[in-house]
Amino acid sequence: QVQLVESGGGLVQAGGSLRLSCVASGRTFSRIGMAWFRQPPGKEREFVAHMTWAGTVYYGDSVKGRFTISRDNAKNMVYLQMNSLKAEDTAVYYCAADSTVIGARYNYWGQGTQVTVSS
Repeated sequence: QVQLVESGGGLVQAGGSLRLSCVASGRTFSRIGMAWFRQPPGKEREFVAHMTWAGTVYYGDSVKGRFTISRDNAKNMVYLQMNSLKAEDTAVYYCAADSTVIGARYNYWGQGTQVTVSS
């Protein structure tokens, strides 16, 4: 079992930045892939970013060049640095772990943290 807790969400103006954090507990963290997803209001959940345990990264098309995923295995943490935020980035952001299909299927999910970008 893996427990995931996100933090760092909030209200920010368009063009601003936020850094989301996710702490994992419950099993060996360093050997599993970690990811971020988001669900905008009234829309389906979408893939944002994934980092393998080896450090390979993948990004959704809508965030490439603006968002950066990173992780600190010693602290069991994964981060999402979000820059140049847009109103369309408004969503609940979820941390996910232990992928069976990168960008699509994960065994563990956090509860989410709200990010609101005002235009």
